Amino acid sequence: MSLTQIGENAKQACHKTRKLTMTEKNDLLKKMAYALVENKENLITENKKDLDAAEKNGMSKSLVDRLMLNEKRILDMADGLLKVAKLDDPVGQVLSMKKMENGLTIGQKRVPLGVIGIIYEARPNVTSDAAGLCFKAGNVVILRGGKEAIHSNTCIVTIFKETLAPYGLEHTIQLIEDTSRETAREMMRMNQYIDVLIPRGGAGLIQSVIENSTVPVIETGVGNCHIFVDESANLENATEIIINAKTQRPSVCNACETFLVHEAIAAKYLPSICRRLQEKEVEIRGDEKSNQIIKNIKLATEEDWATEFGDYIIALKIVKDIDEAIAHITKYSTQHSEAIITENYTNSQRFLDEIDAAAVYVNASTRFTDGMEFGLGAEIGISTQKLHARGPMGLKELTTTKYIIYGTGQIRN
Repeated sequence: MSLTQIGENAKQACHKTRKLTMTEKNDLLKKMAYALVENKENLITENKKDLDAAEKNGMSKSLVDRLMLNEKRILDMADGLLKVAKLDDPVGQVLSMKKMENGLTIGQKRVPLGVIGIIYEARPNVTSDAAGLCFKAGNVVILRGGKEAIHSNTCIVTIFKETLAPYGLEHTIQLIEDTSRETAREMMRMNQYIDVLIPRGGAGLIQSVIENSTVPVIETGVGNCHIFVDESANLENATEIIINAKTQRPSVCNACETFLVHEAIAAKYLPSICRRLQEKEVEIRGDEKSNQIIKNIKLATEEDWATEFGDYIIALKIVKDIDEAIAHITKYSTQHSEAIITENYTNSQRFLDEIDAAAVYVNASTRFTDGMEFGLGAEIGISTQKLHARGPMGLKELTTTKYIIYGTGQIRN
C-alpha cells in the first residue's frame, strides 16, 4: 500500500475514532489484548525470524534484548493494553469554563491530536503500546518500525487490524512495511495526513527526524543520564541505585550512562562500586583521577561524556563538589533523567532546582522514568523537549484542546 493510501485511510478513520465512546474504546482494547495472547505462538514464531536475522547481522546483546519476545513479554504487552483500558479517558474533558461580560461562556475541551506518526527501531513492544495509547486517546496511528523487527511488527498490527475490522476500524492502526530510509523521509513530509510525528530510538534516528521532518515533531528518548554520589550519600544505597540504573536493562533510555563521585569519598567508595559493576560485566571508562584509584578501567574520552551507550558500559568522573557535578551534567545532559544520592537536604534541593531535565531524582534510580511507574499507564515515549509535553507521554499528552463557546445570540460590535 502506498503512503498516500495509508494517509488517506488514516484521515478517514479519524472521523470514526472521534465518535467512539469511552466504553467502546475500552472494550476494543480488551479484545486487542486477548487477541495478542491467543496468537502468542504465531507471534513468537514471527519474532524468531527477526532474532535469527539479528544474530546473522551481529546485533549487540542489548539490542537483541529489546527485540526479543517471549510468552512473558507478550503477556506484559497484553496487560499493558488492559491497564490502558482502565485509565481515565481524557477525551471530552472540559478544562475550564468562564462567563464573559457579554454573556458568552468560553471553555476548553480536550480532544484527540488526530493522526500520529511514530518512527521507531527494534522494539516490537512499542508497536502494541503506541497502538493502544493512541487508540484510547481517540487518535489514528501510522507506525513505521525498523527493519530489525519487521516480522514481529507486521504480526502485531495484523492481529490488531483483524480485531478492529468487524467494527470498521481497521485503518485506525496501520504499519508502513517498507523500512527503507527513503520511505521514512517521505513519511516525515506527509503534512497533509499526519498531525504530529514522534520518533523513538537512538540519537541518530531522532536527529534525522528533527532535521528532515516538515510534520511537527515531539522529540523523545535520547537519555544520557547521570547519577551524582555526593559526599554525604548513603553508600550502600548509592551502590544499589547505580547497579540498578545501569544493569537492570542497559539498553533503555533511562539507564544510567555516567556516574559522578565527590572527591571526598572517591578513594573509599570507588573500589567497591567498580568491583560490583565489573561483576555485572560492565565496562568502566573513568577520568584520570579515577584511573589513579582503580587500575583496571579504561581512560574516558571526551566523546564518552556525551554518549548514550545503551550497553554494559558506564563513564565515571570524580568531581570536586556539587557545583562541578551540576556543571558537568548541564554540559552533557540530554535533559532526560538525572539523579543525586545525598543525605544533605540543601544539596538535594539545589540539584532539583538547578538541573534542567524531564525527571530529576533524589536518592532513587533513573529507571523509574516510565509511564507505568509514574501511574500513567503505557507510554508513547519520554519527551525531552519543553513544548506541549515533557517526561513520560501518557494519554493526556496525546490530546490537545479546542475552545468551546456557548452564546445566546451575541454579535460583535
